Amino acid sequence: MPSPAPHTVAVLLYEGVQLLDVAGPLDAFAAANTHGGRYVLRTASLDGGAVRTSSGALLGADLAVAGLPGDLGTLIVPGAPDWRPSVLDRRLRQALTGLATGARRTAAVCAGAFPLASTGLLDGRRAATHWELAPHLAHRFPKIHVDADAIFVRDGTFYTSAGVTSGIDLTLALIEEDLGADAARAVARHLVVFLARPGGQSQFSVRSRAGRPNTPALRAVLDLVTENPAAGHTLDSLARHVGISPRHLTRLFRAETGTSPARFVEQVRLEAARTLLVTGTDALDAVARHCGFGSAETMRRVFRRELGVTPGAYRTRFSTTAGSPHRRAP
Repeated sequence: MPSPAPHTVAVLLYEGVQLLDVAGPLDAFAAANTHGGRYVLRTASLDGGAVRTSSGALLGADLAVAGLPGDLGTLIVPGAPDWRPSVLDRRLRQALTGLATGARRTAAVCAGAFPLASTGLLDGRRAATHWELAPHLAHRFPKIHVDADAIFVRDGTFYTSAGVTSGIDLTLALIEEDLGADAARAVARHLVVFLARPGGQSQFSVRSRAGRPNTPALRAVLDLVTENPAAGHTLDSLARHVGISPRHLTRLFRAETGTSPARFVEQVRLEAARTLLVTGTDALDAVARHCGFGSAETMRRVFRRELGVTPGAYRTRFSTTAGSPHRRAP
């Protein structure tokens, strides 16, 4: 590829921002500069001063927002775990509106979707954020189409990503756009991360969405299934394992997790299959057996119903970030 022109990347800092939302993308872009990139990295706060991050660390800024060029290549909007102050800050909203309007592309990491949404620039667009925050984003900004499972989403010149480390996934996709798949792959190897992360955010929430139920028996069942999805889990066998009736176990599942035992088992198996498909080379029959589906055909039906693709197609999509099912075209 021909040598690219210099490309200014600016990260907007504000009080309470999450440090990793800032450092992850910056380190990925910096690594790309050893693989043909010409990224000029800058951090800017409203007045040019340091900000206190959510971890308590003080983070310095290179300059004030007013000192940034008007034709930014990439604007990065990191998130803050306590996102509410960011959507109420008028100065931040005004600065963000001006920067995002002039930037070639704007990328919000995790809860950074909230201050970006407050500008109105995401209205009518698809957007992602941390799965725990997705309901809040959808409620606060009903004009946005929130994708609670995507690792990152592109809609026009706006990019939004899921929680925290997914800012690196998003940055790798931006690097691939600019420099090609080989450069993005080299950066991913350097950072020891997936070029295209297997699975959506649901891979982190099948067990965690269930939380810590109040009933010890139910917690034991959830842990048993998660630890060994390949076992022959049935309603009767799970109930016997914890010494309660199948009917009572079903009631506990509904009351404390909002799902059924069969659905939970299937989702855990699907999660396991996603990971095996992109981290190994086993045949589909073997993957199905290892994950408890029994046969490749059963696994294929679940993939088609839940993800809209076959297991084979899912595996091949992870050769580059451009093929990732978590990236949405405009």
